[in-house]
Amino acid sequence: FFFFASVPTLEGGARRAGDWRPKMATMAPGSAKFLAPVDSRHLRPCAGARCPHHRKPPAGDKQPRVLQGSWARGRVLRAIDPALTYSAAFAPSTVANLGPGFDLLGCAVEGRGDTVTAKPFELAGGAKSLEDRVVIESIEGDQGRLTLESKNNCAGIAAIETLRLIESECGALGKGAGVSLQLEKGLPLGSGLGSSAASAAAAAMATNVLFGSPFPKAKLVEAGIVSEAAVSGYHADNIAPAVLGGFVLVKSTKPLILEPLECPSDLWFVVVTPVFEAPTKEMRAVLPKEISMQLHIENTGACGELLLGIVQGNVKDIGHGLSSDTIVEPARAPLIPGFSAVKANAIEAGALGCTISGAGPTAVAVVESKEDGRAVLAAMKEAFTNEGNLEIQYADVVKLCKTGAKTV
Repeated sequence: FFFFASVPTLEGGARRAGDWRPKMATMAPGSAKFLAPVDSRHLRPCAGARCPHHRKPPAGDKQPRVLQGSWARGRVLRAIDPALTYSAAFAPSTVANLGPGFDLLGCAVEGRGDTVTAKPFELAGGAKSLEDRVVIESIEGDQGRLTLESKNNCAGIAAIETLRLIESECGALGKGAGVSLQLEKGLPLGSGLGSSAASAAAAAMATNVLFGSPFPKAKLVEAGIVSEAAVSGYHADNIAPAVLGGFVLVKSTKPLILEPLECPSDLWFVVVTPVFEAPTKEMRAVLPKEISMQLHIENTGACGELLLGIVQGNVKDIGHGLSSDTIVEPARAPLIPGFSAVKANAIEAGALGCTISGAGPTAVAVVESKEDGRAVLAAMKEAFTNEGNLEIQYADVVKLCKTGAKTV
C-alpha cells in the first residue's frame, strides 16, 4: 500500500533532487499487493505528470498557485487550462425503467445518439462564475427548440458541472479558460430515449477530455445527474447508462451509488418511436402517489426476475420481467395512443416482452435475434399507425450498447 506525507519511508526513503511528487511509504516486498499511488485529495489512481496536483509549473509561470496540505508545503501549481484544442464525444440513446425498474434500472442501446464538440475559448477579462465559462455556439437537429443559454441547456449544465468538479477536485481554472460547445441532436426531444441524458453525457465527456481527462467515466455521471435534475428530475437511470453503457442499477442517488450489470448474452431490442411527444415531467405527474401492498409485491417480483435475467443472461426472463410492470406502465399506457395494441402485436409477433421506454412514447421490445426483431418491428409499427393513428419517426432493431459515451 502507499501512504502520503509525514511517515518515513520503510525503504528507499531518500528523495532525489528536484523530485516534486509527494513522499510515499511502501510496504516491504511480498507483504502486500503493490498498488498505484493514490492522490489523497480525490482518492483515485494518480495520473502522474498528467495529474493537475502533480504537474510541474512551467518555467516563468507568473501566477503560480500555492498547493495546500502538509505534503505540498512550498510547492506551486499553475492554473488549469484546456489541454487540447478540440474534443468531441458521442452518447447513445437509453432505455430507462425497463418495465418494473422505475428510476433504478436502465440500459444503453446502439443506434442514434447525440454528439457534442468542445473547444477552448478565451474569456476577455476573466470569468465571474462557472456559467460564464461555458457557451453554446450552435445546436443542430432540435428544430430551433433548445436554448443556447448554457445554464438552461442540459449540455451546457453538464459542461458547467464538469468544470465545477475540476475546480473542486483538481485545482483552480485559468482566469480566462472557457469552453465552447456545439451540440448535434440525433435523438428527438421527449421521445423516451434519454434525449437530455445523451446531450449531458456527451457534453460532460467532451469537456473532461478537453481538459486532459482528469476523471474516469464514472465520475462524469455526477455532472450529468445535475443536468438531468434541471430537465426532468433527479434520477440516474438514463444518465448512468448513457455514460457507462450496458445495464446499470442505481442503488442510491443520495449518495450516488451505481452498479453496472454484466449481461453474458447478446441482447436485441426493437425500438419504435411514434410522432408524439411525452414530456418526462408530465408523464411523471400521472404516476400514483400510493399503491397497494399486492401491487408492490408483484412489481418487486417482476423486477427481481428482470435483474436475475440480466446477470444470468436469460433472455426469456429479461423479456418476461420487463413486460410485467404493475405500477408505472398501467398509469402511462393510456396516455400513449395505441400502446396497448403495440404491446399485444409485439408479443404475438414473437417478442419476449414489451414495455414503454422511459416516459414514452417509444415502445421497446426484447427479442432473441435480429431476424425475430424484423417481424416484431413491422407488427409494432402497424399498431401505432392503425390503432394509435400516429406516424413513425424512428424504428430499428438494435443491440445493447456496452460502451456508453465515447470520443469521436
